Amino acid sequence: MFDERYGPDVLSPAFPGAQRGRRPTSQPMAAEPGLVVEEVETGWVGAVVRVEKSGGMHVVVLEDRRGRTRTFPLGPGFWVEGKPVVLTAPVLNRAPARPTRTASGSVAVHGTTARVARGSRIWVEGKHDAELVEKVWGDDLRIEGVVVEMLDGVDHLAERLAEFAPDAERRVGVLVDHLVPGSKEQRLTDDALRHVPRGTVLVLGHPYVDVWQAVRAERLGLDRWPVIDRGTEWKLGILRSLGWPAETQADVARGWQRILGTVRDFRDLDPALLGRVEELIDFVTTS
Repeated sequence: MFDERYGPDVLSPAFPGAQRGRRPTSQPMAAEPGLVVEEVETGWVGAVVRVEKSGGMHVVVLEDRRGRTRTFPLGPGFWVEGKPVVLTAPVLNRAPARPTRTASGSVAVHGTTARVARGSRIWVEGKHDAELVEKVWGDDLRIEGVVVEMLDGVDHLAERLAEFAPDAERRVGVLVDHLVPGSKEQRLTDDALRHVPRGTVLVLGHPYVDVWQAVRAERLGLDRWPVIDRGTEWKLGILRSLGWPAETQADVARGWQRILGTVRDFRDLDPALLGRVEELIDFVTTS
């Protein structure tokens, strides 16, 4: 049966390839889903369903009007609207989807700039505490305009508060390690709070010896954090228990970076720390 798609006269200028006696040049075309093509050798006509890799080569899956599918090698040998094409893999949009949540679990806000810093502050004991808070709550703190500063130990709390002179508009939230009843940390914070106006400073703590323990042990492949004997420097003891270098301060710094690198978001932290940090943020951002 004669195929009428190109007309009866193969020498007509309308017939593909008839112009100037040359065969038409195949043009590259992305095999986008839904594109209707004809495979030249078999005459199979169908819409592109997908492009995939099979047997080390890219293939295109075509579905005809009856719902049947056939797979062909991607490349030359196809016609689209009467013109020869070389099917190519569609270009995928590799731009990552914008997150809908921050690392702390808050709703992500896009297209905003950091707020001008508030007078209020959040203080943490050391660098590792600050880095962990930044990793999980950094986006939230920038939107709220809250600056996190280091105390370099709770021993300096009373002195720092005297210098800062907190008031109703310039509050201070303090995160303290190992803040448990009867501890040195508890005595120091109680003394410091006696010398500031009521309601201007909130001191909260977690029960861990160090903020390292706030990272869930399973992130390091452990059932629980090791117990370190009294008299042993805690961080060095932890590093030795993990089988990591534990001789110098540089070893401690590298060990912490490995631990911090396992933290993806708030779900990798113990709830005892999560609640304390959230409460401190609320305290310094509430008018």
